[in-house]
Amino acid sequence: MKFESSYMAQWTAWIRSNDKEIVSLLNDLARKAEEASGLLVDIFENFGKLQENHQNIKKIEREADALTHQVFEELNKTFVTPFDREDISRIASKTDDIIDYIEGISGRIVNFKIMSAPPYMLELARQLQRSAKEINLMITSLKKLKVDKSIIDHCRAVSAIEHEADDTYRKAVGDLLETTDVINIIKMKDIYESIEAASDRCLDVADSIEDVVLKYA
Repeated sequence: MKFESSYMAQWTAWIRSNDKEIVSLLNDLARKAEEASGLLVDIFENFGKLQENHQNIKKIEREADALTHQVFEELNKTFVTPFDREDISRIASKTDDIIDYIEGISGRIVNFKIMSAPPYMLELARQLQRSAKEINLMITSLKKLKVDKSIIDHCRAVSAIEHEADDTYRKAVGDLLETTDVINIIKMKDIYESIEAASDRCLDVADSIEDVVLKYA
């Protein structure tokens, strides 16, 4: 009986350790997303730091890829997870997608040789940053799932921000199509669509977390 009790204690400790590792990796990913979104805002506020910010975003993107890979590794070797594997995988993948899109946006700014903030771009970047901050708050709160349903408020906040971003995107594209420079239209529309896609990934993460909260809280 003592052996069984000791074995069960070790087993429980191992499960809790893996739970902490997975949640910690998700927390790190969420922090990377918020950090990258802040650098994107800084790009549009201060083009003198464009190259520096772009290089820092690229570094974050590589670190985020490594963290996402670690999440999948933990899932593969863990029998019992803090919540459904599919939910963990989706949250990690979509959070990583946010960072991938941000890296793509900064890369386009550099490669398209854009030297000043286009109309609406800073507003869209700030909306994305607000959503990324909410994502970080939500994922950081996942460890409290059994007692904290206030995470839902953050989910709804991301949804509201995404609606704002949709409106801004439509205004931006509408104004852009009133211009006559075809090359500029193509470049700007590509960037606008990438920021909109990043905003959509934030909503995907929020929806996934809301599903988790409703299942387990």
